[in-house]
Amino acid sequence: MRVLVVHAHPVETSYNRALFHAVCEALTAKGDEVDALNLYEEDFQAAMSRAERLEYHDVPGNLTPLTKPYVDRLRACEKIVFVHPVWNYGYPAILKGFFDRIFLPGVSFVLEGGDAPDKGKLVPGMKNIKKVAYVTTYGGDRFRTMIMGDPPRRLAMRWAWATFGTLMPPTYLALYDMNNQTEAGLRGFVDKVKRKMATF
Repeated sequence: MRVLVVHAHPVETSYNRALFHAVCEALTAKGDEVDALNLYEEDFQAAMSRAERLEYHDVPGNLTPLTKPYVDRLRACEKIVFVHPVWNYGYPAILKGFFDRIFLPGVSFVLEGGDAPDKGKLVPGMKNIKKVAYVTTYGGDRFRTMIMGDPPRRLAMRWAWATFGTLMPPTYLALYDMNNQTEAGLRGFVDKVKRKMATF
C-alpha cells in the first residue's frame, strides 16, 4: 500500500528525525510504497495567504500551483503517518499550516445540501485513506500533559478520525518527558515504533 509519511521537525540530527527515518524504513521493509514528506526540507510555506482564504470554498479553484502537488500526494496514499514533536501542547506551526492549506474543501471534506459554497453538512472527503497514525514526542511528562488535557492526542483521536472517516481510530504512539529519558528509553521507543509500523 502507498503510505504518506509527513514529518515536521527542522533539525536533521533530532530524535524526532530519527523516528521519521525509523517509520519510513519499517514501512518500506514490510513492502509498503513510502512517500516521505519532510515539510521543512521541502520548504513548505505554512501561512495561508489572503487570496487563499478568500478562495477557500471555491472548489476546485481553491487548488493553487503551490498546494495542488501536496493534495495530489494526499489523494494518492492509502495510509498516512504524521511524525512530529509536540510544542506548547500543540502541533508545530508548519504542520498546522499543512492542515490549514492542504486539507481544503473538496479535498478533506465536502459540504452537502447547503444553499451556499460555505454551508451544508460536512462529509469526509478522503475515502482513499484507510489507516492513520501519529508518532510524536512531548517535552512534558504524562501527568502534566494530562492536566492540560493533552490537546494533540485529543485532536488525533477525534479530529483525525472524523476527518478521514476510517473504520478504526488512529494509532497514537507518544513518548512523554522525552528530555529526561535514558538512552535505553529512547531506543526502546524507536523499537516500539518499528514494531507498530511493521503491522500498520
